[in-house]
Amino acid sequence: MYGYKGYGEAGASWHKKAVKGFNAKSGSPREDIDFNNYTMRQRARMLYMASPMATSAIKTNRTNIVGMGLQLKSRIDREVVGLSQESAEAWQKKTEREFALWAGNKRACDATGLNNFYGLQQLALVSWLLSGDCFGLLKHYEVSRFYPYSLRIHMIEADRIATPYMGYRLYTTGRNQDNGNKIYDGVEINQSGAVVAYHIRSNYPFEIGAEPEIWQRVLAYQENTGLPNVVHVMESERPDQYRGISYLAQVIEPLLQLRRYTESELTAAVVESFFTAFIKTESSVDEMPFNETGEPAEPRDPNDYNMGPGQINILNPGEDVTFAAPQRPANGFDKFVKSIAEQVGAALEIPSDLLMKSFNASYSASRAALLEAWKAFKMRREWLASSFCRPIYEVWLSEAVARGRINAPGFFADPAIRAAWLGTEWLGPSQGQLDPVKEITAEILACSEGFSTHEQSTVKLNGGQWDKNVERLVRENEKLGGNEPDAHQSQKAATNRLKNLIIESALKAEEGDESNEK
Repeated sequence: MYGYKGYGEAGASWHKKAVKGFNAKSGSPREDIDFNNYTMRQRARMLYMASPMATSAIKTNRTNIVGMGLQLKSRIDREVVGLSQESAEAWQKKTEREFALWAGNKRACDATGLNNFYGLQQLALVSWLLSGDCFGLLKHYEVSRFYPYSLRIHMIEADRIATPYMGYRLYTTGRNQDNGNKIYDGVEINQSGAVVAYHIRSNYPFEIGAEPEIWQRVLAYQENTGLPNVVHVMESERPDQYRGISYLAQVIEPLLQLRRYTESELTAAVVESFFTAFIKTESSVDEMPFNETGEPAEPRDPNDYNMGPGQINILNPGEDVTFAAPQRPANGFDKFVKSIAEQVGAALEIPSDLLMKSFNASYSASRAALLEAWKAFKMRREWLASSFCRPIYEVWLSEAVARGRINAPGFFADPAIRAAWLGTEWLGPSQGQLDPVKEITAEILACSEGFSTHEQSTVKLNGGQWDKNVERLVRENEKLGGNEPDAHQSQKAATNRLKNLIIESALKAEEGDESNEK
């Protein structure tokens, strides 16, 4: 019979008691995501402002993905553009300096004049995680001798990208009356499903005291150059999805319940910590000065009592006060919070010890947790670089070449040559080290055996730049009299020494793990 084969006898069964009441409904990305995004954004933002665990999840991503900012490292394909190694390195250094001139000045790159390019990266990431997506509107202003580039970035929060509506009612799906294109929550697509424009409102929905709304349609790409007018940062989880969903979406309910539970435990613990005395007397309570709970000018309610440190209350004849004697915090509080943190961390791809900033496990366990978290951090860093940093760098370099500040022959003539000039790598904060001796030792050995380059290891260890470190070390050695490095710094001696250190460290680590298990 239909429905009694395959998955009909498993997760799709309608007759098994365990699942027949599981009436799950799902529709298109518009129904599942766009229709619910307004509510999801408000709840995610409130949890970020009021739930410590939600705050930790967002800020842990911000600190590890962006940190002080993703730094440009030009990586041109010198064979395509026909440059020697020395010429390519000189071009890359000049371009990095020129980009830093624009990126490091908040008035030169931010349309609002509040953040430099690295601050805008943090803003884009946090807004993306909370709201589901974030938008950067690329504008052009007058240049001057202080600001040689016209490019400015205006960050737009998710709420302001919406489908135009008439009257008071909000719509997530609409249609452009001029060309017939569909509009999904402010994102206009053509007949092929490609994004062609964004619809931006002048204020936030239901904003108190706001000016009358003005809608602006902005093309996704410039018609004459193909360069982006809008950068859209989001994480897609379904085909035909044009708006993102909050990073906290799947954990809103447990985070909210945990917040309530924590607040109730905290309130109970505070109340139990009060030293409050209650005096029973046959005398008139009006003659006792202790029950003055209100303002001096206000009449006192004879039934009003206060709880607080050192508080004294006078009871009327025949009155008594009885308290329960619970112990706070409850015995299972820590275990329960840790259990919820593990589930929330699993959903957010942040191990619970990193989410809670509590490292009590062995070295091996802590390192495994950190490595697992960094898989997600690196993935989102690459997404941020691809959808935010690289498109903006492309617009900036196009302007720099057009203005003659950067020489890049063939940049506007051949797409292949253009792509070769645009090669970049965006360096962010390093993973950090639980045991610097072990990890630096391993990197030195990897370099000596050819498993890694010095540059890759430098980025991995501290996010630095190896070539600049070498230049600096040369100058420092000159100041020290030009002395040669010590014998232990030579390649062969270092390799042998490191092999011995690794063997010793491995033996000690095994002994430490065995003692922890015991």
